[in-house]
Amino acid sequence: MQLNFSRGLDPYFAAHAVVRQSGGSREIEFSRDGETWLAKLYYQSSGIQHPGGELPTGTEWELDQVREFRVKVMRRGDEDEPGQQSFNAHLRPRWKGMRVEKSNGETTELTLPAGMREGVNIRVNGSNIRPTRYLPLLRDAARALDLNPDYFIEPDETSTVRDAERYVRLLEDASGPVHARDGPLAKLGHLLENDRSGYRKVVQNDTDGQGNDVPGYYHTVTLGPARVEEAWPNHRLPKEIKHYRARHAESLDEDNPLQHPKVGASYQVNRWDGSLGVTDDDLARLERELDEALHSVLREAGIPLDPPGGDGSPPYQPDPYFPAEIGEHVEPPKLNLTQLESEQEHVVIRELSKTGGVSPVEGEVIEYLLADGGTSSAADIAEEHGRHVGSVRRALRRMDDLIDRQYGEVALASNHIAEMLHSAVSELRDASSRLSEATGEALMSATRGLDETTSALRTWLAKHDCETESRGEAIKKLRLGEVDPSGRIGYQEVQEKLREGLAYWTDADRDPAAFKNASVVFRRSDRRSPQVMDAARLLELTEHV
Repeated sequence: MQLNFSRGLDPYFAAHAVVRQSGGSREIEFSRDGETWLAKLYYQSSGIQHPGGELPTGTEWELDQVREFRVKVMRRGDEDEPGQQSFNAHLRPRWKGMRVEKSNGETTELTLPAGMREGVNIRVNGSNIRPTRYLPLLRDAARALDLNPDYFIEPDETSTVRDAERYVRLLEDASGPVHARDGPLAKLGHLLENDRSGYRKVVQNDTDGQGNDVPGYYHTVTLGPARVEEAWPNHRLPKEIKHYRARHAESLDEDNPLQHPKVGASYQVNRWDGSLGVTDDDLARLERELDEALHSVLREAGIPLDPPGGDGSPPYQPDPYFPAEIGEHVEPPKLNLTQLESEQEHVVIRELSKTGGVSPVEGEVIEYLLADGGTSSAADIAEEHGRHVGSVRRALRRMDDLIDRQYGEVALASNHIAEMLHSAVSELRDASSRLSEATGEALMSATRGLDETTSALRTWLAKHDCETESRGEAIKKLRLGEVDPSGRIGYQEVQEKLREGLAYWTDADRDPAAFKNASVVFRRSDRRSPQVMDAARLLELTEHV
């Protein structure tokens, strides 16, 4: 985090005095919450130009040189313990009109945060410490080092969090569902995919730096605020969710904790135009959002959140500083993936089933974007099909829920929608082909002199892409395509089609059992995956409607 304190240079002068009196550095232990910590104050050279005897603000400067100071804070623990809690606070002076020297020798005036004339900036980098603990630990360290802790009580409003991550370390054999191709990381990227409408980036890398195949080596999905809100409606902070392994994990001993992967949720400051402050409310919000995102991803992957005893037992790698427990979030929020899938599927179904069907221009738009990958303009589509660009733009407006339009480009709203449209278009082509075959079958039957009942049966079977036994005396499979899920049991349209087919079958003097033994494949319009049921079972359900 970046901490700004604009109440003068007293913290800087005090740090200089302590270092001078201590011979260049000072190191001391202190306690907090029953824990033992080590604080060390030392200095480094600076690129800040010496201001002479007086600052541009009028304050006297009596020091021979400009130094910058660091406070290293580290929790004491056994050397063999794998985790480590520590941070480094880099303290730098700030005054209006100060100049700094670049690496090439040029000097430039440093712009200060709004409202600051004189003060200090403290950049804090740490690991394995809760965000809300940094400031209290910094004040305790200052007190132990003979610096006034009151210097660091109220950071300016310009202070911000720059980075933060919450993670768990899972046992290697337990983490597969997190980074699987159909796991929560892949689904988040898949459903929220469209870089021109909110930021989204997916990385799936299973090869380490030595070229070894390491499943789950580095899998991440990064989401800007708009995409985060789709997955977690009460979240606003941009995040990266990741599963990753240590660089040399494969070469580590089995009993080395670093051999096991991490699953983490991190704040991504560069993925939005906003900022997050360092007030108690800001830091509590940061903890809550990261914890909730991490917990919901683990739950989506089927990872138990509260291992027996809460002591780091499987599937979690024990950690000396953080117990493997869910903490305050007894019931973490559900990851909104199922709802996102349902909403996107509803959009596609509604578009394809609207009155009058898909117009020729709309069909051309869908076909073009599916083939092109969705990086085109209305003019490109119009030129490809010899249409007036106005007709294409009107079609795009009618398909607003399916299409993302921005900066003159059009794209399908997500990869999931693209796949559904591709499936629907393919299904429509297959249905059209089957209908043509059925019509041809009927004509051929007529020319062969077959009776009307046999001709009707063969037409019906061809229309529904029937598979029969080798001699054609029994049906193996019927494909009924997409059906309306209305009705008390949700299968009325399927049953009506089956009754129609069974009537043709029996009218042609065929054994009803040979029809009822068939497998029936269909897809309800309110569900994504196809269903397979026995014809006999479906026909039995009809009797209870």
